[in-house]
Amino acid sequence: MQARSFITAVAAAILTLLLLFAGLLWGIDRRSPVSLVRQPLNLPRAARFVPRDTALSLHWLADPARLPAYAQAVAPAKQRRAARDGARQWRDGAFAMAGLDFDVELASWLGPELSLIVLDADDSPGWVLALTSRDDDGARRFLQRFWQTRSLAGTDLQISSYRGMGLISGRGALLGREPQPLATALIDDDMLLLASGRGVLERVLDVSQLQEQHQLADADLQRQVARLGDGVALLTASPEALTKWFDVPADLEGLDGLVAALQPQESDLAITGLMRFRSQDALAAWPVTADLVFGAGGRADLMGQLQDPARLLDPTESHPLARWLGPLIVRQVEDQSAAKALLDLSHGPVLWQQQKEGWLLATQRQQPSLESLDERLEQNGLARSELVGDGETLQVWTRLVRQKGRGAGLSAQLAVAQAPPTDRDWWGSSLAALALRRDTRALQPRLQQWQWLSSDAEPVQALTLASRPARELLSGWRPWMLVQALAGQPLQPHVQGLSLGVDADRQDDDGIVLPLRARLELA
Repeated sequence: MQARSFITAVAAAILTLLLLFAGLLWGIDRRSPVSLVRQPLNLPRAARFVPRDTALSLHWLADPARLPAYAQAVAPAKQRRAARDGARQWRDGAFAMAGLDFDVELASWLGPELSLIVLDADDSPGWVLALTSRDDDGARRFLQRFWQTRSLAGTDLQISSYRGMGLISGRGALLGREPQPLATALIDDDMLLLASGRGVLERVLDVSQLQEQHQLADADLQRQVARLGDGVALLTASPEALTKWFDVPADLEGLDGLVAALQPQESDLAITGLMRFRSQDALAAWPVTADLVFGAGGRADLMGQLQDPARLLDPTESHPLARWLGPLIVRQVEDQSAAKALLDLSHGPVLWQQQKEGWLLATQRQQPSLESLDERLEQNGLARSELVGDGETLQVWTRLVRQKGRGAGLSAQLAVAQAPPTDRDWWGSSLAALALRRDTRALQPRLQQWQWLSSDAEPVQALTLASRPARELLSGWRPWMLVQALAGQPLQPHVQGLSLGVDADRQDDDGIVLPLRARLELA
């Protein structure tokens, strides 16, 4: 009995030590800046004040005070100070747009949840900022100081009651900035609504009283958020906002909006989203037929895998993928008749690479057939012949062009060449490009990007870009220009790559949902 009591005591002591050690590790992990991104995605309380038809809403679910520390923790050793300062400048710039000084006015009380609501996609849209407090008195203290400071600066205040809540409105600004209309309301002592005017604030307060009008009671949105998984921020955008602020084509019929989650991954930023389209007809889904990335080679700065490009480029196809991506692809190949012909005739997958030596395509065997390609290219003045060299026989399509200068005459200009078939057909715009199909080592950066896109899904359409084409693509994109403006410095040199993918669509009661994935790689 004494031995059994001794063993029980030892086991209890060991279990106690293990629990204490686990608790210590949990506490350290919770305080670690890296834990900032381990955030389950959900709709916060502020979603009660967001109209379902709002132009744009952004729910930030991570502590903004810890953002600089996170950037410092994931940055390379030599860049940690610059990363911390850059993140702090970006955060402070975002709050300064609303006339707020983060360090002076917010840092002492602001909680981890905040929401931005932009009601309309006008040139001067109404907006509301919902801020939560870490304690019961933080928001109230801020509100007193906020209006006291602006009152001393000459702001005329109007204090009134609306739906049983106290509203304060006036014109306020940070020192050195132009005054702007502002209105505030305190909700449950720990949430503050700061709006661009009294009318805007009254509008969201009205919405909060109607279950059928606000986001928090939207069952469809709740299901979409649950499907997205984890993230530090949740974004919703209306069709008008996507067209005006995200450069989505205005003629994209049936577009019903976007829901997306933002998730930092070390120094990269991952985005998962669901783009919704209204459709009265049940359309055939876009299946994944094969993967041509495995075993591929090349030196691509840009690599894309397209499923059924012939359907994508069909002008009569009504699927949202064709209406959205088809015109973009046509613009890329409008001056490359041979590449367009290959895409037009390929109903299986196509691996598309763009490199200094020209374009390189891989298709399934006999997709398209030589006969169908011959017929199409003959219309463009191209003729097929054989070219023997380096131990293989190539099929080449050339056109005769007149030479200029002293050696005037005719020469054959190569438009496309096909390598001997293997497990797939390879096509290139030049012999040098075609020869690179064997260089699997050079393609590793694009293959790693593809592995991320396909890790938890099967992308129907995918695009991976190196630093140069990624910077070119982002340079004119409006959200990216805004991010750079908030950072107060150019961010283009930090872009190292970009991956974009569209997963298999699904049909629901209201139309079609396209799952999207993207990852921005930053130095």
